Amino acid sequence: MSTSSPVILFLHGFAESREVWTEFTREFPDQYRLLTLNLPGHGTNVHDIRDYSIEAQARYVAGQLRQKNVPRVLLVCHSMGGYVALAFAERYPEMVAGLVLFHSTALPDTEEKKGNRDKNIDFVRRHGVARFMESFIRPLFAPANRERMLEPQQLLEDIGRSTPEATVIGMLEAMKNRPDRTNVLREAAFPVLFIAGKEDVAVPIDSLLPQLLLPAQSHALLLDNVGHLGYFEAPDLTRRAVVDFAGVVFE
Repeated sequence: MSTSSPVILFLHGFAESREVWTEFTREFPDQYRLLTLNLPGHGTNVHDIRDYSIEAQARYVAGQLRQKNVPRVLLVCHSMGGYVALAFAERYPEMVAGLVLFHSTALPDTEEKKGNRDKNIDFVRRHGVARFMESFIRPLFAPANRERMLEPQQLLEDIGRSTPEATVIGMLEAMKNRPDRTNVLREAAFPVLFIAGKEDVAVPIDSLLPQLLLPAQSHALLLDNVGHLGYFEAPDLTRRAVVDFAGVVFE
């Protein structure tokens, strides 16, 4: 693969790591250069983190791409990774070839969601990250998938438990305080693919549907019997959607 090959960058979600993409990316066409990152505070990237804001995460992504001499990239981003990608696209639009919001949203937290973030922060401070992960991961799967997807559930719980408490609290605060970035979708000079689960409790589909109309070049995959984790719950469908979209982006 040439260093001039089109680049796809995968950004993980909250209390995840680059490991979540390992199986998903295994069968991607070899004409693409695939990159995965541990966002600051996650995975092995846990040292000297002073700023957990979404904007700081976006600056980190830009710095990593510059180090790797990547001028433009297709961003494939799960959940919180989508918040980072939207902040990245707002600040560095010239570096974005396309965007996949994989169970993510450009809307800010509702007041109810902000209250839930505060409750989660309080719970983590009182009981620790491990206890928090015991109840956090399972509801992200659609009910029909919870018993058959015990191995992915265990992987996500293990990754979550290894995430530092400072990161969990810092990112909950950062997500709570992020602004509305629907303007990024309205002004996007690049195509956008939305992948949504109809049983997603974290990004309800009713809140996402109006956003599909905002980009000039909008694509969507709406999945039955899928919650917030389509890369595990429907890997073949979602992988094919991303590969086909990459063909549109880089044609």
